[in-house]
Amino acid sequence: MNKSRIELLDVVALTVDLPEYNLYRGQVGTVVELLAGGAAFEVEFSDRNGRTYESVGLRPEQIMVLHFEPASPDSVRSMVTA
Repeated sequence: MNKSRIELLDVVALTVDLPEYNLYRGQVGTVVELLAGGAAFEVEFSDRNGRTYESVGLRPEQIMVLHFEPASPDSVRSMVTA
């Protein structure tokens, strides 16, 4: 599973604090829109009941894609060298 691009509907976590939005590193959201040709992303943060409490445009370095399946050793190696 070698995935270097962030895509629509990816589940992501913040890698930085954004106190101006009351969002902090580790909070989980969903990419709901690709902005600037994929150079930025609209990420929606929802509560346990599915109600959106914040939606904010973020740069790739502010988020990381969460993976729900084990990665093969080959895909991990190619991500490290990319």
